[in-house]
Amino acid sequence: MKRIDPDHRNSRVSRRNFLRGAGVALTLPWMESLRAAETDDPKAAGLDKPPIRFGLVYFSNGVEPEHWWAKGSGKDMEIGPGLEPMRPYTQDINFLRGLYNQKAVDSSSPHLGRMPNMLSGADVSLDPAVIKVGTTMDQVIAQSIGHNTAVPYLALGIEPNELRLEDGVSMIYGSNVSWATPTKPASKEIYPARAFDRLVGDGKDRDLDRSILDTVLEQAHDLEGKISLGDRRKLGEYMDSVRDIEQRIERASQQGRLEGWRPTITEPNIPRPADELPQEVAEHMKLMLDIVVLAFQMDKTRVATLMLNNDLSQMNFGFIPGVHGALHLDLTHNGKAPELEAMYLRTNQFHVQQYAYILERMKGIDEGNGTTLLDNSIMMGASNLFDGDSHGADQMPILLAGHAGGSLQTGRVLDYLEPGVDDNRRACSLYLSIMDRMGVELERFGDTDKRLADL
Repeated sequence: MKRIDPDHRNSRVSRRNFLRGAGVALTLPWMESLRAAETDDPKAAGLDKPPIRFGLVYFSNGVEPEHWWAKGSGKDMEIGPGLEPMRPYTQDINFLRGLYNQKAVDSSSPHLGRMPNMLSGADVSLDPAVIKVGTTMDQVIAQSIGHNTAVPYLALGIEPNELRLEDGVSMIYGSNVSWATPTKPASKEIYPARAFDRLVGDGKDRDLDRSILDTVLEQAHDLEGKISLGDRRKLGEYMDSVRDIEQRIERASQQGRLEGWRPTITEPNIPRPADELPQEVAEHMKLMLDIVVLAFQMDKTRVATLMLNNDLSQMNFGFIPGVHGALHLDLTHNGKAPELEAMYLRTNQFHVQQYAYILERMKGIDEGNGTTLLDNSIMMGASNLFDGDSHGADQMPILLAGHAGGSLQTGRVLDYLEPGVDDNRRACSLYLSIMDRMGVELERFGDTDKRLADL
């Protein structure tokens, strides 16, 4: 066995380096100029490759079908108006048409029987006394690989859990797309500050008004002398992004603006809670998207879901130009009224814009060996319904981006409704294929034992 001189070994720095201080540990991005420690174990040597991440950006209540289409491939791919924000990213995505969950189609509940099973394909109990749906694919992945990271998974959202009944069925179904067990949703975090603290520390060893960068700055300066000019630039950009998120969380908690409905008082009449939610929908979403990117970049987790809104959402999109006088639920259930249809299209475009934003961020993060964070990820953008107005569950709008470490080709339209194509349209076949790429191989998941053809 090859002997390694202890002094020589200690002089090396792992590409997966850490900066520590005051209960905070920041995992740094891959940097090519930092060599991995010598090893005779070929499996250990392979650990120097970036891991594969899975993320979901979910939006509720479906799409406007007339405007949700794609044809062609790569940079020449043509896309419908609902996908307009994806125009710069057609080479980075796969447009999937026709996938569905049989249990959702069969459910008598047009919303709550067709939403919590989006990632599981399982039956949903409509008995108000019995909460039951299948464990979702993101949680199956997290339960298998979550031990490799400080945070097994992130389940994030914008709107809180609702405990009321809707048509006799619990709205806990409509509030959660990620389920840790058939009877328990994954803990969904809607506060950016709490999600952020979960990534950088335990939330107990520092005050929020103290930058985490202050606790690690000295170590960062020491590291700068050991890396190349390009990696120094990467380190600076990374730490700037951390500080930017901190500052935006602080600003969001101090501002008193609200979209849509306004309260009857302008000053709180109870003591101010710590770490308030952002008061602007768009800023809240962008913060959560940035936190997902940061979590992946830090390798704090490799599994994340973000609900941009709950099912049956009461979110007001009046901040979007041309959208006025209606809540999101009313826009999606519009009876095909032309004015409402036009506003529905704009909300679809807004949701797709959020998905495009995270792809842009991930494409800009270099992970070495000529790859980006997006190259080493599988990012899904989807809704549980197709035509929100008719509660259509016979297919789901799904976009898939990222190269999964080189195992996924993009820039394609995969139309499973096209005659002559494999007639297996089960969404769970897609999930089996995704789980394979995440290192979790199952014989069966949900309602199928088949992988998705042509993926």
